[in-house]
Amino acid sequence: MAYGRWPKYVSVATRKAKAQKKIAALKKKGMSMLPVDIQGRAIARSFWGQAWCEHLEKFSDYKNRLPRGRTYVRNGSVCHLQISKGRIDAMVAGNHIYDISIKIDMLPKRQWKEIQKQCAGSISSVVELLQGKLSDSVMRTVTDQRTGLFPKPSEIHLNCSCPDWADLCKHLAAVLYGVGTRLDENPSLLFTLRGVDQRELVTGEVHVDTGEASSNVRGDLVDIFGIDLDDGSVSEMSAVVKVPARGKTKKKSKAISNVIPKTKAKTKTKAKAKAKAEAKAKAKAKSKIYSKVNAKAKFKVSSRVTPSAKLKAKAKAKAKAKAKAKSRARPKAKGS
Repeated sequence: MAYGRWPKYVSVATRKAKAQKKIAALKKKGMSMLPVDIQGRAIARSFWGQAWCEHLEKFSDYKNRLPRGRTYVRNGSVCHLQISKGRIDAMVAGNHIYDISIKIDMLPKRQWKEIQKQCAGSISSVVELLQGKLSDSVMRTVTDQRTGLFPKPSEIHLNCSCPDWADLCKHLAAVLYGVGTRLDENPSLLFTLRGVDQRELVTGEVHVDTGEASSNVRGDLVDIFGIDLDDGSVSEMSAVVKVPARGKTKKKSKAISNVIPKTKAKTKTKAKAKAKAEAKAKAKAKSKIYSKVNAKAKFKVSSRVTPSAKLKAKAKAKAKAKAKAKSRARPKAKGS
């Protein structure tokens, strides 16, 4: 482009043809292309997509360039648009195919905590959050121009390879509008872009106290489930549910890790003592069994002696006794 001259006009048809050729060529090379395809005039239709586009249009810095961006994104000139943490990468077809990178600052921690506080108890599920089924107060909180989820112009850092000298060229504007279309398809990309977790708006820290908190617990149970509890049961529930502090949990984990080796040693000594006792008991039982077997064997041997043998033994005993009596009687007869 010569200095001081307007660039050559490129019709919508030629831009679309260029975009399709570029997409086909990059797909052949193995690159996954994510073009922005808009059906009809509406760029965004969901709560999050429309809120993003309305947020851009609130800033005077973008007013002059946004209309050209709308025509480009509607015509299908955005060949590729990918959103990641703190970054938007895109390709837009104009006179040439231009590479675009937009860096978005992470949402400040204080700002995110303040949003969490204002939304606490108002969002019942992640599904409702992503579908945009929110109360008016939550909508005002998340879409606030200065303190909401959407980035301010100072947090958006733009870069396009086109020769346009303006900070926000029509290619960049088309990509920013394309983000609104992407949020129609996947609203969680907004939280990914700002580096926060949408689940933190639904699930917060649990603080359970006795006394006044018990009445709140009872009321919630009655309203939601139709369950009515006594004061004693509610107080027991509140006493059981405790959320330990971070420091205490670390100390407890260290103490437990020190105790575990001692308990293991004790269990080993107990196991050894049990094994010894069992071995002794088995030995005693075996000795008793052997003694019983021996006694039975002796009894059987004694019972095997025949009656005739017993009679012979008795006869021998009687003969011996008679012989002894005769030997004693003979000396008396000689003397007389």
